[in-house]
Amino acid sequence: MDADEIDRALDRARQLADGDRPDDARDAYLRIVAAAPDHPRALIDFGTFLVRGGFRAAARTVYERAVAVAPQSALAHANLAGVLYAANEYEGARRAYAAALALEPGMAAAHQGLSYALTRLERDEEALVHRRLGFAGRALTTAPFRGPGRPVEVLLLVAARGGTLYTESFFDDRILRVTTLVADAYDGTPLPPADVVFNAIADADRAPAELRAMDALLAGARARVLNPPVRVLATARETNAARLATLAGVVAPRIARVRLAEAIADPAGAAARHGFAFPLLVRAPGFHTGQHFELARSAAELAAAGAAFPGDEALLIEYFDVRDSDGAVRKFRVMAIGGALYPMHVALADAWKVHYFTAGMARDAAKRAEDARFLDDPRGTIGAGAYAALERIRDEIRLDYMGIDFALDRAGRVVVFEANATMIVLPPGPEPIWDYRRAPVERALAAAKTLLLRHNETATFTA
Repeated sequence: MDADEIDRALDRARQLADGDRPDDARDAYLRIVAAAPDHPRALIDFGTFLVRGGFRAAARTVYERAVAVAPQSALAHANLAGVLYAANEYEGARRAYAAALALEPGMAAAHQGLSYALTRLERDEEALVHRRLGFAGRALTTAPFRGPGRPVEVLLLVAARGGTLYTESFFDDRILRVTTLVADAYDGTPLPPADVVFNAIADADRAPAELRAMDALLAGARARVLNPPVRVLATARETNAARLATLAGVVAPRIARVRLAEAIADPAGAAARHGFAFPLLVRAPGFHTGQHFELARSAAELAAAGAAFPGDEALLIEYFDVRDSDGAVRKFRVMAIGGALYPMHVALADAWKVHYFTAGMARDAAKRAEDARFLDDPRGTIGAGAYAALERIRDEIRLDYMGIDFALDRAGRVVVFEANATMIVLPPGPEPIWDYRRAPVERALAAAKTLLLRHNETATFTA
């Protein structure tokens, strides 16, 4: 292909993607990249297509190639940084964003992304500098609409300092026109009319001030508000522990918030004063995916864990041994979307800290078979009593979009690890071993998309 042919082919591939023909678009991109493997725009466009489809691992490979063949492309570095950040590789994301800014110092998206990465690396002063550069005058942005007819106008609430739900997997720009409001950068600029408001500030422990500010802003909303900030605020870990413990069939480990200095200087006393015995769990508020989360079997281990934590607070959490009779810890996840429950996975591991992505599911066919059984028949897998307990948790928290991570104790009760709006629904990888997951995940994504369409066409929100 010559340069003109590649440009025409890329334009056609983008039209296919915009026209809701993802398989044809994928094949078109693959033909282009096979014919021109070192073409920067082809690689960047293909990577963007893969990200939109939820195939971030594949997008990473494509963006890495784009950086290799076009090291002077700030966009290639910034796009690679985005998928690294989404994979929780914060140091790699920091380096890639910094490379983008070295090439294009005024690139607002790279400043924004770098602020996120630096926050996760606990370099808060540096993060604040890039947050100001990235969001100054950009607290309110409207994304392009690619569909025919009238779009559904969505006001999306996010927080620059973190704690924001990843929504790209179910926000369809052929149906929705999304205006994003950055809560901690908002300057009072008049908001455009909206049919529906989606609060993606999901972590009550990380962004309580932003949630309170958005709750006040939405006081006059006439549009439907999904995941109202006041309800998300009520999902702080210790608050959840107290209210979920009252539900039948639910075990909610006790949680107490303590000063980090207290836990380090007098760990035995801190535990005793709050009614805890060892072993116990300790974590830093506002972190997920196992970051700053440890099992302390003794006062010395509690002090050592706290010494490595950021911030000035820690959560002490009652430890429950939820190993099954075969010695495995099974961590289940269900999503509650629009009032219905959708099974997401069961991950099996030997250790107490279980995440699907570290549980070796890809290497173990027996684990995947158990996962498939849960996805096919969640009620039959966990039992009618446990399923009813999940429904009670859903009804107590009352969010439009949320997830519940849990195990079962020997009596079949639901032991809650986490129940909030921070959990992401992502498509499985392209490998055939994940084919059994595709339909269940698509059902959950379809439910999330449907949420955004249940609005009064005549009601608008202005402020």
